[in-house]
Amino acid sequence: MEIAGIAPNSTVDYPGVLCAVLFTSGCNMNCFFCHNRALIGRDSALTSIDWLWDFLKKRRKSLDGVVISGGEPTMQKDLVAFIKDTKSLGYKVKLDTNGSNPHVLETLLHMNLLDYVAIDYKAPWKQYPAVCRYLDVGALLATFEILKSAKISWEARTTMLPHLTKEEYLEMAESVFILPRYVLNQYRIPVDFAESDRFKIQLKPFTKEKLATLKDAIKAVQPNTTLA
Repeated sequence: MEIAGIAPNSTVDYPGVLCAVLFTSGCNMNCFFCHNRALIGRDSALTSIDWLWDFLKKRRKSLDGVVISGGEPTMQKDLVAFIKDTKSLGYKVKLDTNGSNPHVLETLLHMNLLDYVAIDYKAPWKQYPAVCRYLDVGALLATFEILKSAKISWEARTTMLPHLTKEEYLEMAESVFILPRYVLNQYRIPVDFAESDRFKIQLKPFTKEKLATLKDAIKAVQPNTTLA
């Protein structure tokens, strides 16, 4: 398991659960607005995670959950074993995913290894190649279908890029079934970015008023929409 870092305490990454957040290295997308750009490559992994197990064992009485984020965790070959070991310590486990590996998610759900899932819904389907430099939209659609019948709580989340229009956000809302929870995040200009994306990232985030207006429009289609 390639762990690149940890946030030891969080009250916002897992709804209602005090958790630690683990960041895995490696991602098969390259979104221009990514705030974890250092994790895209596999060279960000720490050489040993013995310290992590010591940490999790010591914090069992003060933490209730572990969030596995990234990067893209479903790229990790030993993810199943890692989650089994984590749950054996009594932790609830939340997975953050970009949705690109539906077969991995399906396996984890079948084995009852997940308690919560958050999937990124980054752009209209036809714009994933431009926004995320990712082509396999079919995999993303399959992941949403798997989650549709999942017996655990889950959410989709979208970073509200000022590069997209109200019509495009409504297209996104209409392109999926009614989501159990749809979280809209404010766009923040990344500090670390590809030089080729310098022009893209400089657009100013939506104002609070504009963001609230967009949320209300999306909520008419996706009633479980909320702002982060």
